[in-house]
Amino acid sequence: MAERRRWRVLIAKPGLDGHDRGAKVVARALRDAGMEVIYTGLRQSVDQIINAAIQEEVDLIGLSILSGGHMGLTKKLLDKLSERRLGDKKVVVGGVIPDEDTDELRKLGVADVFPVGTNISHVAQRVQQILEGNG
Repeated sequence: MAERRRWRVLIAKPGLDGHDRGAKVVARALRDAGMEVIYTGLRQSVDQIINAAIQEEVDLIGLSILSGGHMGLTKKLLDKLSERRLGDKKVVVGGVIPDEDTDELRKLGVADVFPVGTNISHVAQRVQQILEGNG
């Protein structure tokens, strides 16, 4: 029987936000769901996140943003991924995301958005669906 491929996910904390409890909870849930998870730590630049994604050969980048800078940081990351011909990398965003920004983030190319309070098992299921091409 063929062994199923383990998905590789990078959880990143861009910008100056110093709160990472939620990112660590998400990382644990994704590990428990069978994914390999790399956590970048706090206060990462967009370039650092992209370099880590390349080095770790990840399939998906998850941004955890509580600072209110989700629109600018996400757009910058997506633009730089495209510039570096890495537009095939899937990106999800979680954190303090107002409802009115969710559709705009999806229009930018984000695969899904997880506002504060999203059920953690739902996050793991959606990430799995996205990685399998069903989302």
